Amino acid sequence: MEEVARWGMATTETNTPTHVPKVCAYITRGDGKLLVFEGPGHEGLQVPKGTVEPGEDPREALFREVLEESGLGALASTTHVATDVWTRRLSPHKRYVRHFYHATVYEPRDSWEHVVTGEGEESGETFEFSWVDPADVDGHEFALSLDDYVPALEGRTAFA
Repeated sequence: MEEVARWGMATTETNTPTHVPKVCAYITRGDGKLLVFEGPGHEGLQVPKGTVEPGEDPREALFREVLEESGLGALASTTHVATDVWTRRLSPHKRYVRHFYHATVYEPRDSWEHVVTGEGEESGETFEFSWVDPADVDGHEFALSLDDYVPALEGRTAFA
C-alpha cells in the first residue's frame, strides 16, 4: 500500500478511499460579507478552495489558492475554523480532508471577474466574485457543501 507521507491517507488499493487534502477560504470584509464566486463546472456558489500540494501545509495552500482563484494577494487575520472529511464521490471512492479557514480582507469592490492562474484544472477559467451576507446563506445554493461552517463565522465577523 502506497501512502502520502504527510497525510498518510491516499492509497493505491481499489477498495480503499482516496483522501485528498483541501483548503477552503471563508473571506470576509469590514461589512461582514462573505466572498463567493460562480464558476464553470459546479452548480451553486463557491468559496476559494483547492488542493494542498505535496510539501505544503494547509495555511500555505490557503494563501496560494486565494491568490490563484480570486487575485486577492493580501489577507489579514487568518484563523482555522474546522477540519472535516467529506465524501466527494462513492465510486471510485474519494474523500476530501477539508481545512476551513476564516480570513479578513480589505476589498472595496462589490464584484469582479478573475481569470484563474496556477497549474490546476481551473487555470484559465473566469470566476465571477461577489459578496453575500453570511446570515443569509440559507437563501443561497452552495456547491460541494462549501457552506457547512459558515455559521461558525458568527462572532468573528460583523454579523447583524
